[in-house]
Amino acid sequence: MTAGDEQPRVVIRDKRRIDPTTGAVRTPAGEQPAGARPGTDLPGEQMSEHETPVAEQPQVADGDGADLSQQLAERTEDLQRVTAEYANYRRRVDRDRSLVVDQAAERFAAQLFPIVDDIERARDHGDLTGAFKVVADRVLGLLDGLGVEAFGTTGDEFDPALHEAVMHDTSAEVQVPTATTVLRQGFRRGDRVLRTAMVAVTEPENPAPPAADPVAAPASGDEAGAPTTD
Repeated sequence: MTAGDEQPRVVIRDKRRIDPTTGAVRTPAGEQPAGARPGTDLPGEQMSEHETPVAEQPQVADGDGADLSQQLAERTEDLQRVTAEYANYRRRVDRDRSLVVDQAAERFAAQLFPIVDDIERARDHGDLTGAFKVVADRVLGLLDGLGVEAFGTTGDEFDPALHEAVMHDTSAEVQVPTATTVLRQGFRRGDRVLRTAMVAVTEPENPAPPAADPVAAPASGDEAGAPTTD
């Protein structure tokens, strides 16, 4: 047989899906295994240089961490400063609001004082009866609602901060300056005096001398323990 008469080589491909020896299911060349997702690599295949690897967690450098810590500290300081400023603002607003309310209440009460004086004069003369008494009680109730109270009664010790002395006399029956006659009541709201009481003051006839401060007398030579000569 010559070279030109050589028979073509016969290639037999086993395309059976079941391996006759092991009984396992075969995967034909070029096909994806059953249950595999499209685009996934076959067993034994390597990832090509054009494929993108799985994203990894970003690594933070030490310098970036220090910057983040500094920024966090600055933002925290800014927040604390803003919070303190807002708290101060709220306190100022509350204080100003309370001051405005107090001033309005005191101005309104001051307008009622002349009416209260008339009511007290009518009471002293026995004219506070009937409908006039009802109106008087309502006016006095307004002062009570504002927290205003009257002061100044006969027998009170004279206090220049509370009383306005318009008359003076002396008597042996008093030991200290005393308001013996109240000509006009005073009013106060809390610790604030809105109007002083107008009174007549009686002072003692023989006021006690002011207590002298004890002054150490200069010691003699003997008391001081100084040496003496024979």
